[in-house]
Amino acid sequence: MLRSTAVFSAMTFLSRISGLVRDQVYAGSFGASPAMDAFFVAFRIPNFMRRLSAEGSFSMAFVPVLAEYKARYGQAEVKELIDRVTGTLIAALLVLTAAVVLAAPWVMPLFAPGFGTETEQGRLAAEMLRITFPYALFISLASLAGGILNSYQRFAIPALSPVLLNLAMIAAALGVAPLFDYSVLVLAWGVFVAGILQLVFQFPALARLGLLPRPRWGGRHPGVRRIMKLMVPTLFGSSVAQVNLLLNTMMASFLIGGSVTWLYYTDRLLEFPLGMFGVAIGTVILPHLSGRHAATDPQGFSKALDWGLRLCLIIGVPACLGLVLCAEPLTAALFQHGNFTARDTRMSSLSLMAQSTAVPAFLLVKVLAPAFYSRQDTKTPVKAAVVAVIANVLATLLFLALLLWGTEAGRAALQTAGGRALQALGELPGAHACLALAIALAGWLNAVQLWWYLRRADVYQRQAGWGRFLRQLAVAAVGLAAVVLALLAYWQGWTVWPWWERLWKLGVVVSAGAAVYGGLLWLQGLRPRDLRH
Repeated sequence: MLRSTAVFSAMTFLSRISGLVRDQVYAGSFGASPAMDAFFVAFRIPNFMRRLSAEGSFSMAFVPVLAEYKARYGQAEVKELIDRVTGTLIAALLVLTAAVVLAAPWVMPLFAPGFGTETEQGRLAAEMLRITFPYALFISLASLAGGILNSYQRFAIPALSPVLLNLAMIAAALGVAPLFDYSVLVLAWGVFVAGILQLVFQFPALARLGLLPRPRWGGRHPGVRRIMKLMVPTLFGSSVAQVNLLLNTMMASFLIGGSVTWLYYTDRLLEFPLGMFGVAIGTVILPHLSGRHAATDPQGFSKALDWGLRLCLIIGVPACLGLVLCAEPLTAALFQHGNFTARDTRMSSLSLMAQSTAVPAFLLVKVLAPAFYSRQDTKTPVKAAVVAVIANVLATLLFLALLLWGTEAGRAALQTAGGRALQALGELPGAHACLALAIALAGWLNAVQLWWYLRRADVYQRQAGWGRFLRQLAVAAVGLAAVVLALLAYWQGWTVWPWWERLWKLGVVVSAGAAVYGGLLWLQGLRPRDLRH
């Protein structure tokens, strides 16, 4: 599992680096503006479908059933299942895509009511949604292909395919957008093309396995029916973070212009640890847990889960500290150029600090949720998800209320707006950070609930050595924080330095923190071989 995780993470690293370049191109070419807010919402809606399928609902339902068919039946039955699932998925997605494309002017206000329907921003967002939403069809089919390949221990191709999205978007922004006066519509078409590329890219690998699908309707196929039965509750249970993001996007549409864009860049920086490691660990551990459950091996199941939890903490704790402490240096070094100003850096860093406090929780959920889905238990994660989403909504309202009525700036904005809360929030810089903090709170609540349910059901038994492990982790984390804080106190002025100075100083800070963290773990006796047990 460690080797497979390393392969997946290496391929995902290429995706994240190309994604970083893509976001730098966005920032320099388009900045943070109402038009970019509209694009990010139009992209987030089909991207939500990607998160559901690639990292959530569909994979959580499909992979355990596929593992069972592999263990109990022959190649012909496995191929039949894949063909039936593909045909059924295509039929359902074609209907959904057609409905959204036709009803885009009415769908968009559901996700960004603050844009309005008669404004230029609202019309632009609806037009782009018509272009971007077919991406959901292509990427969901690509996720099906990736789930098949992952089940056969072929992790590299699915992990590498997102690079094609980033390359298509970079080409659209740099090569095509200048020809159309930097219209954001070009970015929407880039999303459309990227979906097709990601799907076709995986065809040769499937063909080599003899599993290239021939789509057939499978509404009555027992395997398809079981996947559908498992998938319905997981649509919500495995995607709580994305549901919270969508809810907060809706709220951000009422805030000051640029808020959606600032939250987008926050999410992109969080995707480095979550995408490289969280998704990698979750993707690798799901087939393994499914196999242990199918083989009736509860001890092996518990040990694999324990391994995943420790690995998440080893990665999540330093990632959390680094993102919180280096929020402004990271944002300034990576995105502040061209039309992305120092003010945009400060605003993005506020939400990054708030949301990064839950990085360990987000990573832990990537391991805890598959523990339920591998056992075909889809109800328990839904219970936890419902509580987390409700907590996110309540926390958002509470934090925004405290900002409005509990701060001098908020009271002044209320007075200027004549007591109208939404109008006051639309004039108050920094309100978007309240949304990020609410997501962090909901993330921790979700992780704690999932862990408690597993312990209560006696599915997970803690292995020996946790006390020593947590002590090692705490000492290394304190050392990391001390070094990073010392360097940041010595170097101040990240938004005014030239880009090259920001980059090399950020490299020194990150390298020093990583070296101290790794060195202290080593001195305390933690070795790479310990992660293989």
